[in-house]
Amino acid sequence: MSLPDYGSGFAALRTACPEDWHAYTRHAFLDALQDGSLPRSDFLSYLRQDYVFLIHFARAWSLAVVKAGSLAEMQAASATVHGLLHHEMALHIRLCAAAGISAADLAATEEATGNLAYTRYVLDAGLSGDFLDLLAALLPCVLGYGEIGARLIATAGETPYRDWIGTYGGETYQQICREAGALFDMALRDRLGEAAQTLPRWRQLERHFRVATRLEAGFWRAGLA
Repeated sequence: MSLPDYGSGFAALRTACPEDWHAYTRHAFLDALQDGSLPRSDFLSYLRQDYVFLIHFARAWSLAVVKAGSLAEMQAASATVHGLLHHEMALHIRLCAAAGISAADLAATEEATGNLAYTRYVLDAGLSGDFLDLLAALLPCVLGYGEIGARLIATAGETPYRDWIGTYGGETYQQICREAGALFDMALRDRLGEAAQTLPRWRQLERHFRVATRLEAGFWRAGLA
């Protein structure tokens, strides 16, 4: 199947690190999700860590509101924060509740080292850099999950993880991805012009994107461990 279109800026960043992107979006953890062979205990452990991750990730997207240069950018970033807090995290609460994990237990999950490293890297990219630095570090998660969800929902058979796949492959989340990609394209044009990829500044954005992509793959590895 063709890849979903989340904008030209994201496509260029993804193309710049093909091996890292493949390792992330085609990981064995996802194969096991798709065919249903992933042990339930591994899935629940992942969900708990991802819930903690999303709390910090929502803070990073909230920082994008602060770093934004226009009302339109603020509105787009705040819409993503809303999607994370009220759509994506609701999935984790619902699935964990069905497994007997209360909201209090979920919130008390101890943050794994790799999780901490990833979320703090993204926050540091935003605090020490500008709006573009922050977006480049944020996009692998948001748009990577969108790409994964779009692929899995089109090919997954009977699997106990259909709800997870449906959330990320569904239209609500896909629209979040399209809006995030459009935000990045708009920010690139406003700050770097139409030839952003020819500028030295682009190399820094590639680095943030690549590091975050590698940290995403590490998240899957931890889930299998």
